[in-house]
Amino acid sequence: MIPTTIEELDQIKKECTKLVNKRASASGLVAVIPVPGLDVGADVGIMMELTSKINKKFGLSSDQIDELDTETKRILMMIISSLGAELAGKLITKELVVQLLKKVGVKVATKASVKFVPIIGQAAAAGISFGAMKLLGRSHVEECYKICKKYIEDQQQEQVSEFETVSSK
Repeated sequence: MIPTTIEELDQIKKECTKLVNKRASASGLVAVIPVPGLDVGADVGIMMELTSKINKKFGLSSDQIDELDTETKRILMMIISSLGAELAGKLITKELVVQLLKKVGVKVATKASVKFVPIIGQAAAAGISFGAMKLLGRSHVEECYKICKKYIEDQQQEQVSEFETVSSK
């Protein structure tokens, strides 16, 4: 369900930010293990799960949006498209997540090459993985926050307009 107040929205943002930090830490830990491809596969899985959870917490998963009435769905989809949201309201697929990870591709490539340098390389790989996951996760939280905030503000504005119309009669 979409949050109805800014206070509720702020609380969801705080919860999601904690979730991002936890998943970014997990990504960093996996990056330390010197097994080729393990960290990239783990990052894809972590990001799929993370973005799905964030969408659900904000009420913006594709399933949740599908259950809304036609007008609410239309308004939300307009907000999502006007803000250029990449993950909100969409079914999170492996392909979608891989596209996101490619956006931070230089970091991923660097992580893959440095992780085989003993100790320092593994620490660098963990830091890169943590940073990339945190960046992607936090930007998705911000994206969802902006969508919901715009929706709440639009609903409040509509209520004010209706009240003014009624009271002027």
